[in-house]
Amino acid sequence: MATSSSGPAPAPWRAPFEENLSKLEDPYFAVSTVARDPATGVAIPRVRYCGFRGFFGELKLHPSAEKQLEDEDGGKNPSIFESDMLSFTTDVRMGKVEQLTQQSDGGIEVVFWIKEAMTQWRMSGKAFIIGDAADQKHEQDARREIQRGLRRKQNSSDGDEKQWSWEKEVTMYFANHSPVMRGTFKNPPPGRPITENPDPTLKLGQKVTDLHDPIARRHFRVVVIRVEEVDRLDLVDHAESKRWRWTFVSDGHGADGGDGRWEEVEVWP
Repeated sequence: MATSSSGPAPAPWRAPFEENLSKLEDPYFAVSTVARDPATGVAIPRVRYCGFRGFFGELKLHPSAEKQLEDEDGGKNPSIFESDMLSFTTDVRMGKVEQLTQQSDGGIEVVFWIKEAMTQWRMSGKAFIIGDAADQKHEQDARREIQRGLRRKQNSSDGDEKQWSWEKEVTMYFANHSPVMRGTFKNPPPGRPITENPDPTLKLGQKVTDLHDPIARRHFRVVVIRVEEVDRLDLVDHAESKRWRWTFVSDGHGADGGDGRWEEVEVWP
């Protein structure tokens, strides 16, 4: 895949964010979307917690996942990209997927509350969903948008980039789940009445060991958030609370349109 040699500038908020995040053993964040009432079209806010899966392109694999990929799937992608884009995984049948795809700009906002650091991080931007077949237009569009947020590492080579693939990256995310968690992608349709008679292959409590299980992989998706605004609220000392806001401003240059800069301003908490 062809990428910009530079990509967007590294985010100045990332270092303090990661320092705060390191205090959490298993980070989760609140993910908000907007649904539409099917009868009236009225906007309805929706929020849920999702497991944070790290920055896209920099997935940290569990040793068991790394071994399974090596033994069964020819290994993992070469480590050639970095980004400041957040990622999480979901089932394509979940409401948040429909809500994100219904919005023309894929707008999304997430919130981390890190009690151990008494700090709230609120991030907004655009969400892109990958994991479908490569020939689907929405998949191609999502990959292209995510590509704008990638930076190639300085020590990487063109040969490494030729070995990197989107399919392998999605498989790595799937492999990083436990067999029980992979099995949830073979659950009955989420949110549907249990009185409905679902496909008999869809049931609770399944374990999936095959990284390419056709049913689970048909439902599995990776959501990537290209962050455009970050709000950090530091409440360590209530008498001296602090708050900063960073906004990404694209300069519109470059073939990928991903170049730009972060503007920082300190604001009242």
